[in-house]
Amino acid sequence: MDKPTQDRIAKLHPTVREEVAKIVTECNTALTGRAKIRITQGLRTLKEQEGLYSLGRTKVNPIGVTPKKPFGSIVTNARAGQSIHNYGFAVDICLIIDGKTVSWDTVKDWDNDQVADWYECVRIFAKYGWDWGGNWKKFKDLPHFEKKNFNSWQKLARLQKDSHGYVII
Repeated sequence: MDKPTQDRIAKLHPTVREEVAKIVTECNTALTGRAKIRITQGLRTLKEQEGLYSLGRTKVNPIGVTPKKPFGSIVTNARAGQSIHNYGFAVDICLIIDGKTVSWDTVKDWDNDQVADWYECVRIFAKYGWDWGGNWKKFKDLPHFEKKNFNSWQKLARLQKDSHGYVII
């Protein structure tokens, strides 16, 4: 497990840290080829969330800029406080190929076992009770996973927080 992944896991809600570390380890064991998993996003501040929400709306996102979309592509529909990332119960992933190249390729089978490496990880997350953004009907989010039973921002927002800012469950 690489240091960026370890650092991001350490900031997740305390109740899921150990589980996410197990998932990453299991993914890396299953991926016997050139790919390894990296957590690219975990806990996100309200300010960071609002910044992402503005991309493609009021702030230019260079990705997707066209004459019809001068602000580029919209990144998220979640405002600050409306993302499960804001509560530490969501992660985004990518694959790191040969320890250096970032990939979000969901169909590549780097270990040649007849199953796309990305879907090997999707299965492992599901085994531990995590929902995948790739299954969403609207606004699919392929890198995104969130813990079942902790994926309602409306419920999480109403909970008390501890001295570190984590919701008390």
